[in-house]
Amino acid sequence: MAAAAQPTEALKSFTPYEPAPGEEYMNDKQLEHFRQILLDWKKDLMEEVDRTVRHLQEDANNYADPADRATQEEGFNLELRTRDRERKLLKKINETIDKIDEDDYGFCEACGVEIGIRRLEARPTATQCVDCKTLAELKEKQLGG
Repeated sequence: MAAAAQPTEALKSFTPYEPAPGEEYMNDKQLEHFRQILLDWKKDLMEEVDRTVRHLQEDANNYADPADRATQEEGFNLELRTRDRERKLLKKINETIDKIDEDDYGFCEACGVEIGIRRLEARPTATQCVDCKTLAELKEKQLGG
């Protein structure tokens, strides 16, 4: 399984949503809460992309020593792989925002139950409830996927 990107400041710094007693799940207020989390996360990732571009442009040296050049290239490759994972994450964030816009957010794609506010705050792009995700991971592990 691919490593998940590290949580950005946006995912660490939001105020947890406290639903009122009897509040309808995924009402406009909750959807706006998650939209803001996703938009802040997206902003953080885009800023990281900008920092990487600047770093690659500013720190690109043509070292005479092959070992120094290889070390620099390996560092650049690691950064680019990280950015590629984040690019995929940005795509998933955009798809999730689209789900919010379509009023199709917060329910398990596999069984249709509520994913839950706390799970979505931990992983705003989640598309499955804990039970279905656990089952999918067990199947993947058994099949060697």
